[in-house]
Amino acid sequence: MHEFYVNNKKDILRYHDLPGSGAPILFIHGLGCASTYDYPEVVSCMPLNGNRRILIDLLGYGYSDKPDDFSYSFQNHVEYLVDLVDSLHAEKVNIFGHSMGGAIAIALADRIKEKVSSLIITEGNLDPGGGLTSRRVASFSLDDYLSFGHDKIIDDSMNNQNEKWATTLKISNPRAVYFGAKDLVNGSTPTWRELLYSFPFPCTYIFGTKSLPDTDEQELSRNGINVFRVNDAGHNMATENPEGLSKIIWKGINLK
Repeated sequence: MHEFYVNNKKDILRYHDLPGSGAPILFIHGLGCASTYDYPEVVSCMPLNGNRRILIDLLGYGYSDKPDDFSYSFQNHVEYLVDLVDSLHAEKVNIFGHSMGGAIAIALADRIKEKVSSLIITEGNLDPGGGLTSRRVASFSLDDYLSFGHDKIIDDSMNNQNEKWATTLKISNPRAVYFGAKDLVNGSTPTWRELLYSFPFPCTYIFGTKSLPDTDEQELSRNGINVFRVNDAGHNMATENPEGLSKIIWKGINLK
């Protein structure tokens, strides 16, 4: 486990830096998740296990510090990720983002275009409005979410057989989850979709087959995005079909 000081060196971001060759792959997790929990099996599969892989727990999540005085805006997440990328001393990087992490990955890629070799998104947020979970979280007031909303969503996830997400949600800072959900609902200007369509490097968007049909399959393809499917998986494809996801990521980082 590696450590990187952020937030004016008051807090520590923690991540795995798994050795390998080529441009490193940065993994950015979704809302209430943790890369160190979601992606070890994915990055252990051949042939992805030959690459340098950076499994990042965003501030407020997983093994990283969870300060209450950090804003948890996407902009502030991106600021320290830019610094982290600089610290890796890599000429090029591949960026992977899932769900909320897809939006953050797009914003990061926009900041460091000259360093990006490829961008891979798994069912990431592209437009304002959020998804079912982020809209539910954002529907609470901050006080209500902190006092009972966070625990309620954890309990509901456990009862709905979504234990793996509940596990990482339970150790997430409720403020990080709340403000992340708010940013997803509010969106960005330009939108993440507009940024994605503007990038000069290869961009891949991945759907789980259980999430289909989705009209975005055709829309993304029409706009030059490489679209792939992971079989036998839905939104949580990293845990539902890690080998299948690993193979598609490998394709994504090797597109020209």
